Amino acid sequence: MPQSAVSKPRGIAILGSTGSIGTQTLAVIEALNQRGHTLSVVALAAGKNIELLAAQALRFRPALIAIERAKDISYLKDLVKAEWSGEIVVGEEGLLAVATHPQADLVVNALVGITGLIPTLEALKAHKIVALANKESLVVGGHLAAKRQGVQSRRSLVPIDSEHSAILQIIENLRQPSEIERIILTASGGPFRTRPLESFDKITVAEALQHPTWQMGKRVTIDSATLVNKAFEVIEAHWLFELPYEKISVLIHPQSVVHGLVELIDGTLLAHLSATDMRLPIQYALTYPERERSSVERLDLVKQKLEFAPVGRERYPAFWLVCEAGRRGGTFPAVANAADEVLVQRFLNREISFVGIARVLERVLAEHEGVTDPTIEEIFEADRWARRRASELAQDSL
Repeated sequence: MPQSAVSKPRGIAILGSTGSIGTQTLAVIEALNQRGHTLSVVALAAGKNIELLAAQALRFRPALIAIERAKDISYLKDLVKAEWSGEIVVGEEGLLAVATHPQADLVVNALVGITGLIPTLEALKAHKIVALANKESLVVGGHLAAKRQGVQSRRSLVPIDSEHSAILQIIENLRQPSEIERIILTASGGPFRTRPLESFDKITVAEALQHPTWQMGKRVTIDSATLVNKAFEVIEAHWLFELPYEKISVLIHPQSVVHGLVELIDGTLLAHLSATDMRLPIQYALTYPERERSSVERLDLVKQKLEFAPVGRERYPAFWLVCEAGRRGGTFPAVANAADEVLVQRFLNREISFVGIARVLERVLAEHEGVTDPTIEEIFEADRWARRRASELAQDSL
């Protein structure tokens, strides 16, 4: 079989290997290697799913594994027995060891939450390509990541999100960034796109977890119902593509077939369409800047109906709150992210209503005294403050 242009040996480290993105990344790596690539999994990091991590260690033979808790080391060793003899590291130190592993050319950051920020920054500092699925790295620390990426001559942050991957694939083919009038991210609109507004106070957890298009974790699914997740993607796009917020738009597109559009200065619209399958953006991130054949089902345009609508302020108030936090910058995005995480969990626990998420989020942001150009320490302090305040206000709203 002829060797691909990117079939040279390439070391891959994966942060969050047992989650949805992590497991799909490993599946894509196997598929690529079956087609002539030589991608090697050199390091893995995971949380508490030790059984799956052990199976991954036996299958992919990484040199290094990071786990969350030291008490799980003996259990992991029992599961792999003498069949895997790599190094095991623990906690934040372990995450950083995976992110900066000397044999890793590319680091997939599929961690959940603000925990992913420092590994992203350290991987960039170590001159790795970072395939990014951890939104918080750019939502709360985009200004820091931009400084780290800015010293490198090549693109070192490659998005895994389907929307950002779509935009990247379009703009990579433009001659000049000045050709861009604006970019347009698409959102399914979630399960309440057409639900009467007067019934929003009766929305149940079960209803909010029924996303019409994607299978995701609980927080992301609720964030997709409020469109907070899309607001986070607006902030990410601001840093990934170095565009001002006035050049970033969002449209509701319930079919989730068009993942992104770029409007050019002459009025031309370039669109990226594909099946709703995360293996496509994952593969593009792994093989970037090359494009490789995949086994993903092809899109049948004859069967598609494409609809678009604006993002309503009454229906999606939290979206607009988080977008405004992004425009204000500094520690405001970190506060929005932390408060939202707390409030989503309170909703999942049935402690606040669905509409209470936006109401309390608005109060937290209104009370915050922002820091303009925060350090990592100031970001984490804003995160802690927002969690405390959101918890207090949520309790008061009961």
